[in-house]
Amino acid sequence: MKGTKYMKIFKIIDEENDLLSGVLLYYEKSRTAIIELPEYLDEWNAPLLFTGYIKKKIYTIPRDMSYCWIKERVIPSGRQNIGDILNTHHLKSYDEMQFLEISDGRCSQDSLYIRKTDEVPMFVEERQQRNLKECVIVGNGRLLCFFYDGCVKKVDIATLDNVDADDIAKVIRHKGLYESGQIGVGGYYITFNNSIDIPAWALYGAKETLPLTLEDFKKFTQKNMLDTTEVCNTLECSRQNISYIVKKKHILPIKESVRGNLYDKCEILRYKW
Repeated sequence: MKGTKYMKIFKIIDEENDLLSGVLLYYEKSRTAIIELPEYLDEWNAPLLFTGYIKKKIYTIPRDMSYCWIKERVIPSGRQNIGDILNTHHLKSYDEMQFLEISDGRCSQDSLYIRKTDEVPMFVEERQQRNLKECVIVGNGRLLCFFYDGCVKKVDIATLDNVDADDIAKVIRHKGLYESGQIGVGGYYITFNNSIDIPAWALYGAKETLPLTLEDFKKFTQKNMLDTTEVCNTLECSRQNISYIVKKKHILPIKESVRGNLYDKCEILRYKW
């Protein structure tokens, strides 16, 4: 999976030890940061903020903690002379990422700095193959997950490890929150109401793998979904007739819209029997 047009890539380098300590991916349009750590890091040479993740063998850092790393290394927005600093650097507004680039990510805490690159390192590309390509909310706290490497998983989020149990319970308990689920930047996570994230690596670790591909599901949709016009042609009747049949609940649409509904082809054919 390649980087997007609106993504900046930075190597995080430990100058003292001449070591690649991570890769910072910054998605400009959404102002979202993801940090990938090499698996050779340990709790002694990893960036201090991430030692807890390293101990758990988690090497893809969530977006909130990735942004925390950025914020820790730049001038805070509440600085008394922040207006003068913005003018000095010809900035119209405060932006943590711009300040990080200006300073090369250096700070007094450690010997780390960032260096911009045009290529996503190979270890990151390989890891991104386990990111989400598509994700469907299927009900009862379950997700149907399609990954870039072709793997398909049916995931019961209540059974996931290394995720916040309270957050998961909240998602399951509130239908609106659960139904809001959508893929986050780069396929790195699914987010509910843009406030509760489940990382792709946690979903990929689910046990139930389905022997199907995303193309199988797309083909199923193409071949087995009918719009209102196609239903009229199949049943040889008018739209008014279809509305009456639906009202009587003889057939039920899969998805309703003011522009027309979608129907299960097999159900329509059964109505003809």
